[in-house]
Amino acid sequence: MPEFTMPSLGADMDEGTLSQWLVRPGDRVSRGDVVAVVETSKSAIEVECFQTGTVDSLLVPEGTTVPVGTPLALIEEGDREKPADGRSGQRAPSPPAVPEHPPVPPRGTTTREDGFVTPLIRRLAGERRVDLGELHGSGAGGRITRADIIRAAGTAAKPVSSDGRTKASPLARKLAAESGIDIAKVPGSGRNGTVRAADVREATQTPSEPPSAQTRSLPSAQEQALPAVGRSRKETDRTGTARLMARSKREIPHFYLSTTIDMGTALDWMRDRNTALPLSERLIPAALMLKAVACAAEEVPELNGHWIDDAFVPARQVRLGVAVALRQGGLVVPALGEAEHRSLPEVMSSLKDLVSRARRGRLRASETADPSITITSLGDQGVECVFGVIYPPQVALVGLGRVIERPAAVNGLLGVRPTLTATLSLDHRAANGATGARFLNCLDRLLQRPEEL
Repeated sequence: MPEFTMPSLGADMDEGTLSQWLVRPGDRVSRGDVVAVVETSKSAIEVECFQTGTVDSLLVPEGTTVPVGTPLALIEEGDREKPADGRSGQRAPSPPAVPEHPPVPPRGTTTREDGFVTPLIRRLAGERRVDLGELHGSGAGGRITRADIIRAAGTAAKPVSSDGRTKASPLARKLAAESGIDIAKVPGSGRNGTVRAADVREATQTPSEPPSAQTRSLPSAQEQALPAVGRSRKETDRTGTARLMARSKREIPHFYLSTTIDMGTALDWMRDRNTALPLSERLIPAALMLKAVACAAEEVPELNGHWIDDAFVPARQVRLGVAVALRQGGLVVPALGEAEHRSLPEVMSSLKDLVSRARRGRLRASETADPSITITSLGDQGVECVFGVIYPPQVALVGLGRVIERPAAVNGLLGVRPTLTATLSLDHRAANGATGARFLNCLDRLLQRPEEL
């Protein structure tokens, strides 16, 4: 029977915490369905199933930390055989179990198209007794999000276990105890309102009650000494990043190239295009740059892949990793798949969605697995040039700064042009300077012909 195992959600991941199960034994699942939420040292990630079948059993309880590759559940492929009736001498099938909180279709319930309601949202709505037909989604294209369901559930009663305690994951209880929070007052976003670790972290960042006079009188040194979940989370994030970057600099022989690209043609084309579009559909320079990098990686496949077992293994497609700085101080690198084949509006929309969900801790496992080349951009922070550290087992990283106006000679005349400094960090085991130069020249050429992107 196929096993659903703890996935590797990054080169720096050795273990993960099963934060929440989104399925139960007997549930029917399809390939691509989100079945669990896993917490890594950087963020919480929704994990999809890679088989189609029926959940046979859950092997690991919520709140448990296990190494990568550990079996988490058993999934029986295909449909389970059901006896026709009791005449065969076999025991008649037991009646289907009634869920603890079945979906309640109240009067006036309407049906949403599948494109607007995911299985995860439909399940959450059933558990919270929320009518999907009366909700207006706040997501892209009117999609209903988890936040919409929780907001609609409003002041639902706090679920309690048989012993009268508030339902919460072990990790959530631990974090609440460390931060001095009454877990009974924390609204839960898990199954049946169970309090998750993310709920506790959110409660510590946005306290609902004003500080007491005693707390206000504490000197700043004492305030800094108080336990803070956000701070410990930040330290954990930095530890994971530090471990991976130290490994990269220790094992990968880096060398670096850079070039200056005239962005005048690209920006003029983008401005002309944006004037005819509504504000929500307008492009920004980052979309042009990402599409150009993806196309360059397709044209120079020697840099699009991984160094595995002392050999370069080219990737089957371009999975563009985008370095995203998290608000709590960590760093994640979700992947934008097949960006070279997407239109610029699609790249723009996907980039917004990916960055937003990365910072809210709502990435999926498929979006964190195996980027083939990474781009890091600090132009929005005012940085003119960045030389990045390669994200193993990749062999290249593209760095982009901000567009600045500089004096430049064009056709023998001196003028002021908007320019971009693009850098390339390379693994000398997999590539040499000539290969890197081809990539940067290709990137320059593509940005001079933005209408072809």
